[in-house]
Amino acid sequence: MFTLEVPRYMLRTSRIIDSAKDPHTNGRDCAKNRQLGDRIIYVDNKHPQDVQVHIVTKQHYPNNRVVSSKYTAWNFLPKNLFAQFRRIANFYFLCVGVIQLIIDSPVSPATSIVPLVFVVTVTAIKQGYEDWLRHKADNEVNNRPAFVIRGGKLTKVKSMNIRVGDIVKVTENHGFPCDLVMLSSSHTDGNCYIKTANLDGETNLKTHFCVPETRRYQQDDEFTKLSAQIECQQPIVDLYKFVGRINIFRDGEHVVKSLGPENVLLRGATLKNTPYIYGCAIYTGPDTKMALNSKAKATKFSRVERGMNTFLIIFLVVLLSEAFISTVLKFWYVNKPRIGTPWYVPEAEKEKDLKVLKVLQDFLSFMILYNYIIPISLYVTIEVHKFVSAMFLGWDLEMYDEETDSPFKANTSDLNEELGQVEYLFTDKTGTLTENDMQFRQCSINGIKYEEVGGMLCEMSPTGEQSTPVHQISGHVEDFLMVLALCHTVRVDHDSPSQLGAATIYSDNGMDYEYQASSPDEKAFVEACRRYGVVFHGTHDDRHEVTFKGEMRRYKILHVLEFDSDRKRMSVILQDENDEVWLLCKGAEMAVLNRCDSGLKDQTNQHVLDYSRLGLRTLVLARKHLSEKEYKHLDKTLDTARKAMEDREKKLAEAFDVVESGMEVLGATAVEDKLQEDVPKTIQALLSAGMKVWVLTGDKEETAVNISYSAGHFTSEMTELKVTRIENTLECAEQIRKHTHSCAQRPNQKFALIVDGMSLTFALHDHQDLFRALCKRCKAVLCCRMSPLQKAQVVKLMKNSPENPVTAAIGDGANDVSMILEAHVGLGIMGKEGRQAVRSSDYAMAKFKFLMRLLLVHGHFFYVRISTLVQYFFYKNVAFITAQFFYAFYSSFSQQSIYDSYYLMFYNITMTSLPIFLYSITEQHTSQSSLMNNPASYKDLLLNHQDFYKTYLTMFSSGTVWFGMLILVAISLVPDFLLRATRDVGKQIRNYRQMRVCPLN
Repeated sequence: MFTLEVPRYMLRTSRIIDSAKDPHTNGRDCAKNRQLGDRIIYVDNKHPQDVQVHIVTKQHYPNNRVVSSKYTAWNFLPKNLFAQFRRIANFYFLCVGVIQLIIDSPVSPATSIVPLVFVVTVTAIKQGYEDWLRHKADNEVNNRPAFVIRGGKLTKVKSMNIRVGDIVKVTENHGFPCDLVMLSSSHTDGNCYIKTANLDGETNLKTHFCVPETRRYQQDDEFTKLSAQIECQQPIVDLYKFVGRINIFRDGEHVVKSLGPENVLLRGATLKNTPYIYGCAIYTGPDTKMALNSKAKATKFSRVERGMNTFLIIFLVVLLSEAFISTVLKFWYVNKPRIGTPWYVPEAEKEKDLKVLKVLQDFLSFMILYNYIIPISLYVTIEVHKFVSAMFLGWDLEMYDEETDSPFKANTSDLNEELGQVEYLFTDKTGTLTENDMQFRQCSINGIKYEEVGGMLCEMSPTGEQSTPVHQISGHVEDFLMVLALCHTVRVDHDSPSQLGAATIYSDNGMDYEYQASSPDEKAFVEACRRYGVVFHGTHDDRHEVTFKGEMRRYKILHVLEFDSDRKRMSVILQDENDEVWLLCKGAEMAVLNRCDSGLKDQTNQHVLDYSRLGLRTLVLARKHLSEKEYKHLDKTLDTARKAMEDREKKLAEAFDVVESGMEVLGATAVEDKLQEDVPKTIQALLSAGMKVWVLTGDKEETAVNISYSAGHFTSEMTELKVTRIENTLECAEQIRKHTHSCAQRPNQKFALIVDGMSLTFALHDHQDLFRALCKRCKAVLCCRMSPLQKAQVVKLMKNSPENPVTAAIGDGANDVSMILEAHVGLGIMGKEGRQAVRSSDYAMAKFKFLMRLLLVHGHFFYVRISTLVQYFFYKNVAFITAQFFYAFYSSFSQQSIYDSYYLMFYNITMTSLPIFLYSITEQHTSQSSLMNNPASYKDLLLNHQDFYKTYLTMFSSGTVWFGMLILVAISLVPDFLLRATRDVGKQIRNYRQMRVCPLN
């Protein structure tokens, strides 16, 4: 009998699943559960017989029903109406309609209610149809068949009936119905291959595996013998993070194994090249990572939209002012002795009594007359306009990439016009400006430079003018290449899928299968090693297999700590065939060389600088032999860290941090990453358009500077200013002030600013205003050795400038997501480092060169079109109501409408909305080729923003003047005898209520 000690924080959320007594809810408790401690799940919903748990508190988990819809049949009407009337314009017209029903309205209530009902109905139909499609898709997923083991037998159930703790069987080419912890696979080594294109867009297969203790269970009935408990964190959004452990009770033993993301199979992924797997359901329904990632990003608003809201407030003030003026003038008019009672209003004598209710009614009546100054159909027209405009982007064949079969993708249509107002562009380097297709070019081994010539490794002469092929690999070169071939997370794809997972080696040269790597650098390394005779054949039974000189070598993988942007290095601990334990490490020179105490450090560092000046990407390799005592201590520390449920990654990093010291430096690598097509042309065009382009990269300074010159970001005309290698905040402030003074002394000189990550820390923390002022004086800015968080902080720094400039950020990797989300406009590149940036972006494209057309053509058109649409909408309503306002002076302020009720109803929704909508969708005020060839025209748009309100004020004034003159002329042209005749008839017909003048339009 085992007693399982459950920590206090786990006891609050631990749970024994009892299918008979504990019905699953449908997400009601999910939010509360996620705020508590870790989950305790019993595999196959069985409580281990040999385990005694003293305290158990039940926790409800949701079932596996997928619900992406917003409405149901019974709540659609109230929820949709509530959502629509949260809009200020809709709520305003609802209030006006109610007022018209309450008071003695001067016009029919239908004039406000019919347009409002039309707009609300159209929006409701659109949203209802979209929700019906979501319901249809949900039902298809929820009713999809799934296979679970219950009572030792494989049972077919609907996907929505899967419960947390169920053992699920998934076969090849089928998707995972929920998030599973992998228990076993058809492959004897416990591996499986999955495709995650639906989750992150990556098309390469990924390897996942189970813990060795559960891989033995291969048949349905064998799982009755499995007694296990899974402890894992509550659901989180991050697709690439998972912390858990599995307790296995078997044959009187209690085994605890850590679980990580490599042991989890997520809903949305598909099983490939593996006949079947078994897994335990840990997250279901709304708790799956796919569901959590389906939530919408924070809404961004364009500058024009914010200006439109300002216009609405201004015109509401104008409306209230006109109503107030008309009310005051009416009571002045009817109480003036010489004027007397208007002949066509028999009840006017009563209006001479100044009563509060009467004043209020008159004020509201004038409000109703003038309320058409607010364009009710503006919102729905703009929504449809933006939606259709965004479709133009996907249809543009000029932004379609044939090589990858990737069209342009608009993830939102809310920011179309913002593309025409970008003032600051922040771009990543690797994979954005460059191809991210690494080619191994040179390396430094034990202080000697080598280069690749014709697929052979050649030793370079000290002058670099000659090179000698290395025919016999041995000694330091052999050690270097072995570390390069072993320190990675590369996976091998064989030609025959049936051989996947088997220990079959096709040939010594390894040319009949392909390497798959999450990092292009690692793929370049193992391919280079293969060319030089050190062939990596894959990982089988937790061992790396390498062929060298016809001899197969197997290295047992003991521990791996993958690369991350904070540590800037990765390490692998291996055991060779002689039972010797080695730590192999590779990373940035600043992260590795400082941890080495042997080897040619200075010479290697000099070679790294030489490679960087050539624009090559560099990494330093090192190794360390671990004694048996050292390894046992490290293994115990790492095992404890991996089993930790809190701060696991931090504890692992701390454990490796201790052992990653006292290493021997072996050398450095240099790989080439070529610029993408037309990058210099694109950057030059953007600079000519008036944008300031910033390059934000994690690469070292020399490499980044070289790429900036190659890309045209820096030019020979610019003077370099450096804020680098700063060690304290005072030095940082002094350096910034010095450069700012230099800029002020030479106002006509172009400056290029270079900042590194360490110096940037001081600048952003203590001297934001100083640093921002310096950056504004520079033509181009390059920030190197940056962390992902610093990228976002730099974007935020300029975004929050007093001038409120529009910012855009473009990148291709996960480390660019933070700045993409921070910028006004987020742009993603469909690159080779996953699709996190694309999923987080507002707009996504295959190559950087498409940015030129996106901004200079589409951005230009979008801004002009939407500005015209918004301005015209307000102008036409001003013109419409100005006539009514001036007419009040001729009708003795008696609240008579100049327009017929039908005209009032349809003026906004049909008569004037459709023409300007079609015009603003299709109008091209200049040719596309002219915009591409003349980037300076984009600069005119940036200047035009300053005159946006001035332009509209001119339109407002002209509308008021011209329509005022129209009324004056129309009235003055009526002969006096006709006015007298009308007056006589009016006196005789007492029930005559209205006088209307039809506007000449």
